[in-house]
Amino acid sequence: MKIVVTGLGATTPLGGDVKSTWDALLAGKSGISTLEQPWVAQYEIPVTFAGQAKVPASEVLTLQECKRLDPSSQFALIAAREAWADAGAPEVEPERLAVEFSTGIGGVWTLLDAFDTLKERGPRRVLPMTVPMLMPNGPAAAIGMDLAARGGVRTSVSACASSTEAIANAITRLQSGEIDIVVAGGCEAAIHPLPISAFAAMHATSRRNNEPELASRPYDVARDGFVMGEGGGAMVLETEEHAIARGAKIYAYLVGGAVTSDAYHITAPDPEGSGAARAVLAALKQADAGIEDVVHINAHATSTPVGDIAEYTALKRVFGDHLGNIAISATKASTGHLLGGAGAIEAVFTVLALKERTAPPTINLDNQDPAIPLDVVTSPRKLPEGPILAISNSFGFGGHNAVVAFRSYE
Repeated sequence: MKIVVTGLGATTPLGGDVKSTWDALLAGKSGISTLEQPWVAQYEIPVTFAGQAKVPASEVLTLQECKRLDPSSQFALIAAREAWADAGAPEVEPERLAVEFSTGIGGVWTLLDAFDTLKERGPRRVLPMTVPMLMPNGPAAAIGMDLAARGGVRTSVSACASSTEAIANAITRLQSGEIDIVVAGGCEAAIHPLPISAFAAMHATSRRNNEPELASRPYDVARDGFVMGEGGGAMVLETEEHAIARGAKIYAYLVGGAVTSDAYHITAPDPEGSGAARAVLAALKQADAGIEDVVHINAHATSTPVGDIAEYTALKRVFGDHLGNIAISATKASTGHLLGGAGAIEAVFTVLALKERTAPPTINLDNQDPAIPLDVVTSPRKLPEGPILAISNSFGFGGHNAVVAFRSYE
């Protein structure tokens, strides 16, 4: 059974939809900017920049939707609605429509705002919608209700691998024969003083406060940590038979997805890259593909000193000498790291790279680390004609590894 991508949606630091995001990415723009919120000075936040959503959710959703949804769910709904419309708003029995939508942190704004209300104004002033707004499955539930999906609405929470895992899980749902369409993806809205301070305390984020647009620099010798981002990405997935029967446009095939774990350290990646390598190999096996079939990789590449090398080690284990033939894009340089939503928007980028035969650029790579001798794409690069395959990698705290593989649609 072949699975195809028929709709894409996104809201990111680069743009409020897929087209504006992709255009800005190809143009080499940065979505990173200085935080102007008063709490930055109030709490003396050590990191004063992030990848803020280019288009605020309040400009897209109704006032009631914004009041009843945590920002993470707002981004999820925006991305899912765009993907659904892009797929032609397919007519499908609700029982045969499923949602696989993830987040890494969930409704952190709702949770912490509610706690402030409790402390300052007492329990009677805590809003009754607090729990449904803060729960990690809130974004998936919001999409499920919006689209009347009754085939199962699920949320995988695996840190920064979450939304890639959601897309991988969609394969099983469709292959079961019980579901015709899955809306899959992920979101995050954690640009809040507590998560920013916590990541800074563990020395995970960049401190390049004076040059925020240059702070996310995967593979560069001067990289000093990741940059937080926010937004969401979604895709509509269905069986090829179902898509053709309804006359849908098709972007690409989703041919493989795999999830593994390191069991090594709660935050640090396995320096040997064995778990990540197993995920890549398992995704390729499901795709019935060999290493020589891969022409493009959207790398996890967070811009951390340790993480970038660990991913290179894993890829070298898998691809050996062929790794030098693969065009590597590290798009977090432009978007920042959307945590649980990162894999979703990077899967969207991977699909578009195949559809348009163009690998997007990696910005801010001024002096490539000699310990990471990858063929990094620094300006838009044409990909080969004919059937080609690309993968997207995501790795998360807890030792989570998730990889998805897409093949061009001819």
